[in-house]
Amino acid sequence: MVTVFSPEVRADPSEVYRRLREAGPLHDYVPGIHLVPRYADCDAVFGDPAWGHGYFSGINPFRPGVDPARLPGSFLLMDPPDHTRLRSLVTKAFTQRAVAALVPRVTEIVDGLLDNAIERGEVDFVADIAYLLPLTTICELLGVPAADHEVFGRWASAISRGLDPDALLTEAEKAARAEAVVAFAEYFAALVAERERHPGPDLLSKLVAVAEGGDRLSVKEICDIGVLLLIAGHETTMNLIASGVLALGRAPEQRAILRADPGLSAPAVEEFLRFDTPVPFPTRVAMRDVEFAGRELPRGTGLILLAGSANRDPEVFPDPDRLDVLRFDPARGGRKHLAFSHGPHFCLGAPLARLEATVLFERLMRRAPDYELLDSAPPYRDTVSMRGPRSLPVRFR
Repeated sequence: MVTVFSPEVRADPSEVYRRLREAGPLHDYVPGIHLVPRYADCDAVFGDPAWGHGYFSGINPFRPGVDPARLPGSFLLMDPPDHTRLRSLVTKAFTQRAVAALVPRVTEIVDGLLDNAIERGEVDFVADIAYLLPLTTICELLGVPAADHEVFGRWASAISRGLDPDALLTEAEKAARAEAVVAFAEYFAALVAERERHPGPDLLSKLVAVAEGGDRLSVKEICDIGVLLLIAGHETTMNLIASGVLALGRAPEQRAILRADPGLSAPAVEEFLRFDTPVPFPTRVAMRDVEFAGRELPRGTGLILLAGSANRDPEVFPDPDRLDVLRFDPARGGRKHLAFSHGPHFCLGAPLARLEATVLFERLMRRAPDYELLDSAPPYRDTVSMRGPRSLPVRFR
């Protein structure tokens, strides 16, 4: 039976999304876990404190009985008040101003990658640009030496693959996830110790120094935040960029709009996030008994929020299956997409992802807007939790 998670619909799940939205607001998936396909319902869950993750309460149905300390980025898995405390400390170091200050360096990285790609003529946009831009940026932001960027990339890939439900992973993939989590923790512990002795201008030094009312981050908490930023700042941004390049390659009239005015790249990035949501299936768990979509759901019930479907909901987005790079132009107003969720678990890496993607598309439209897709139906990644092309061969004219 074809479901929304089937490999055969990964390249284009829009028809499955449509059928689910039309069939109702809540669908039984497996006992204790339901699918939520509509925008209004996903939007409500994201903002409702009755819904969290439930790992540290022992009620998460997606990985029952698993010690959350053994999973990557336990900060991602926390609920208030622990999550609130950590997020407050992190945002004191990872500020909007700190992200905005990265524009010159991100532009330099983008131009260097484009220089190489244009000179070569034909490249895999995923491997040669979309992968390298966020990896280089997040490593430099954290103060990771250039010599270690490659191994960071391998850890990120193993951890990101391991975010899928354990039932969908092979034993080798689960082992690779565990190995990457341990290796990352050991590496970061050593790096934190170095920053405590010799602080620098990087984010890691700021995390070591940040304090609020005498409260500080522990070494393990800093390591967990590092994993979070590695995932949120690397894999998702890679998929956002690759999906946007693919979408523009298939829609020449939309590419012509950006070519005429590359300054529209910021609203275009919001449309790429809506059109091909990089994290299409975020989950939430009922932290208490709740009434939802006309049903009584007990504490510990799991919801798979189909953010990719919500972002194609025609009740919110007119002509939702059409790419429209001006859809999120501030002059138009309109509703926001749910690609980064919202509420207490709003994506911490969203400002960085937006910045990198905006700079990339602005520079691409100025320097090489006439790229040609050599495969308009590229293969997609095997992961369910994150969505994007596995490769994207292009030719620069």
